[in-house]
Amino acid sequence: MTELVNVILFIKPILGALLCLVGAVLAIIGTVGVLRFPDFYTRLHAASITDTGAATILLVGMALLAPSWLIVFKLAAIWLFLFLTGPTGSHALANAAHTAGLQPVIGRTARNGDKTEGEV
Repeated sequence: MTELVNVILFIKPILGALLCLVGAVLAIIGTVGVLRFPDFYTRLHAASITDTGAATILLVGMALLAPSWLIVFKLAAIWLFLFLTGPTGSHALANAAHTAGLQPVIGRTARNGDKTEGEV
């Protein structure tokens, strides 16, 4: 039994650090998506999906690194707040944009003088 506890105590900080790293990489990927996508709706989608996922993975990693249960409880409360407000806020933004008449980009668009398929 003691060996199992030692293995768990050895793996827990490594797994926590790995999850924090994965969450940070996911957040960076979401940032690249926000910068590269063509219109508001696809940028909002990239930001909201990766924001919720990255925050979840980061908070689980932090919980594994936490020294006490009180900190784990606080991290769980933060996660619950982010999990409930992130998608709700993204939906409200998309709904407001749609109501205001913002149309999504459909098909290929010409940027910086580039030619699209039908142009000469």
